[in-house]
Amino acid sequence: MATVNYQEKGVVFDIQRFSVNDGPGIRSIVFLKGCPLACLWCCNPESQRIEPDVMYDQQKCIGCGKCAEVCRQNAIGSQNASWIDRTKCIGCGECATICPTGALTLKGETETVNEVIQVLKRDSHFFRKSGGGVTLSGGEPLMQWRFAKELLMACKAQGWDTAMETTGLGTQEAIDAVIPYVDLVLLDCKSTDSDVHRRVTGVNNEQIIANAHRIVSIAKETVVRVPTIPTVNASEEEFHRIAEYAKSLNVDTVHILPYHTLGESKYAMLGKAYEMGYEIKTLPREEAEIYKKVIQSHGLNCVIGG
Repeated sequence: MATVNYQEKGVVFDIQRFSVNDGPGIRSIVFLKGCPLACLWCCNPESQRIEPDVMYDQQKCIGCGKCAEVCRQNAIGSQNASWIDRTKCIGCGECATICPTGALTLKGETETVNEVIQVLKRDSHFFRKSGGGVTLSGGEPLMQWRFAKELLMACKAQGWDTAMETTGLGTQEAIDAVIPYVDLVLLDCKSTDSDVHRRVTGVNNEQIIANAHRIVSIAKETVVRVPTIPTVNASEEEFHRIAEYAKSLNVDTVHILPYHTLGESKYAMLGKAYEMGYEIKTLPREEAEIYKKVIQSHGLNCVIGG
């Protein structure tokens, strides 16, 4: 195996420990900043920009003004509609450091591969005992492919299982560099219809589909995952098309990820509108079961969640 560059840097916005989703066993999930898509339902809107973001929770704010005093960009204060002027904020995080109540939090810090590995080592015992490992998520890890590659190589040097959640949108260079070090690729499918895909994510799916074939040809194992959204792709007709798409990739397993509203509150914290619409509700389990049967009717394995 090639030598790992432990000083390679990337922008990380969270490391979630003790996860039992997104791959086998007990896992730590490393969330990387930056995504070429802007899905209307995105549960991690703080991941979309590669630059650090400051989130503001009005309910925790006591109006002490300490954040405004330290802000050298003059980007904070009651004169702004959502407390922070996002056109001025550079994401330095000084306001979050001084905030006494946690109303301000910085999402996104530049870290080296070595720094991340030292955090992940805390859970290496659980990885070994459960058959778990490390999953890269985001955001889209292919946007920070140099960092993702080195981090995955470092994980393999530790003997850990690796997985990666991906939209499939990235350069050929990124795919060829990263995918060989991934044991399990969790490949999203938002919609088989290119126009629908563009409407709800901001981009069409043509390059994604082309990339999917390349990813599967390199990957050790791939699962197609469907974030199942009412008004977008929650229909039996679409799931028949998704099953055929998975078969065209020679993928034998599809995961149905029911839409949830857990990320809604983050939009206000970022000064954004939740364009998906608050009237869209969580997908009922019984409806997900219908789509599961559709997938299975094509001879494929199907799991709700995963």
